[in-house]
Amino acid sequence: MNTMTSQTTVAIAVPLEAELVERIRAVDPSITVLYEPELLPPERFPADHAGDPGFQRSPDQEERYWAMINSAQVLYGIPNESPAGLARVAAGNPHLQWVHAMAAGAGGAVKASGLDQETLQKFKVTTSAGVHALPLAEFATMGILNGFKRTAELVRDQEAKVWPELRTPTRLVSGSRLVVAGLGEIGLETARLARALGMKVSGTKRSVEPLDGIEEVSDNHGLPALLAGADAVVNTLPGTPYTEKLFNRDIFAAMKPGTVFVNVGRGTVVDEEALLEALDNGQVSYACLDVFAVEPLPRNSPLWHHPKVLVSPHTSALSAAENRLIAERFCGNLRIFLAGGELPHLVDTVHFY
Repeated sequence: MNTMTSQTTVAIAVPLEAELVERIRAVDPSITVLYEPELLPPERFPADHAGDPGFQRSPDQEERYWAMINSAQVLYGIPNESPAGLARVAAGNPHLQWVHAMAAGAGGAVKASGLDQETLQKFKVTTSAGVHALPLAEFATMGILNGFKRTAELVRDQEAKVWPELRTPTRLVSGSRLVVAGLGEIGLETARLARALGMKVSGTKRSVEPLDGIEEVSDNHGLPALLAGADAVVNTLPGTPYTEKLFNRDIFAAMKPGTVFVNVGRGTVVDEEALLEALDNGQVSYACLDVFAVEPLPRNSPLWHHPKVLVSPHTSALSAAENRLIAERFCGNLRIFLAGGELPHLVDTVHFY
């Protein structure tokens, strides 16, 4: 059991359905779950963890919210789903031991909180990495299929009511080669779906080791050699100083002409000017992008109207099942926490991923 206290208090800091709160309560009789839905902004859509931005607490409600947050050892969600909320609870809650973030990549929020290393060592932050693996992998698969089956051109022809005289062939996915940059949970799930379509998959990983079903594993230094034979590339890498603009002019030049590119990792991993050049010169035949260096994507970005680009507003991970899946992940982690075990998916407070 957690030796800090025989009674562990969990505060629900973000919107969550009452039935899922009951699942958390049922984990162990030693826990107390603080949940006051009237203090939480209503969701506008499934898994809207920040809730309605127009929601405002009264001064009394604001005081009650922070009293609840500051009395718990464990938080479900970053307060107010914001870096400022994390900074405030770190300063005001001397009991805090663990915060579970809703995002798969919560490192950016932890970094943006501005907390120093001494403070960050006082409690743990875990992410919901893995919960989003399947929807992201399905989106990546859609992007590959879009590129191979020329759906952007079909849509343009349909809008113009054009029936081309010359029939243009599409490309077979089966037998083609995919490179996944980042063979973590999202990358491996993408690889699984790709292999089901008959693709041959290679990819990159920080620690190079053999992986079932993956033909070749390299680190990022070996990425250009992998790309030389790829028909499609999927990026799942997080945004860190080590991945900043990893996909630059040299990397796009290493691809063979006509490569399909999909990004479901972080937008900062891609040099968008270099991507646009690769699209214009044919190195990349199609790009399916769910993330961007600046979000929301600025209205003057040429990516909005590029004929070979699909823009998705960072929504590919969303699904109606997300709240349930995150709550289930949290319940599993809570059992580990109570038993004094090592929590999975900890945010690295040095590299912030």
